[in-house]
Amino acid sequence: MNLSEKKCVPCEGGTIPLTRTEAEALLQKLSGWMLWPDGKTISKSIKFKDFKAAFAFAGRVAALAEEEAHHPDLLISWGRVEIELSTHSIGGLSENDFILAAKIDSIR
Repeated sequence: MNLSEKKCVPCEGGTIPLTRTEAEALLQKLSGWMLWPDGKTISKSIKFKDFKAAFAFAGRVAALAEEEAHHPDLLISWGRVEIELSTHSIGGLSENDFILAAKIDSIR
């Protein structure tokens, strides 16, 4: 099953974060996302023609995040949206981060 077809599942404290190797393998299924040096976050910067387009996209990301109950950190600026994903409750990455990243890519 492709990542964008999966649903995010709640993670609780005690869930083990993905290893760097597991995160790198899942990252290969995404386009344009980068793994942070600490291996605990993935991020992507997306360019738009202006602030209005960037803000509209961020609104779609917010709606998707609510549907999945998994929320990214967003930075909206003129012509750009930066997205950071990490599962804060486990202090690292979970499959949910990659599922939401794939879904975000599908709404671009």
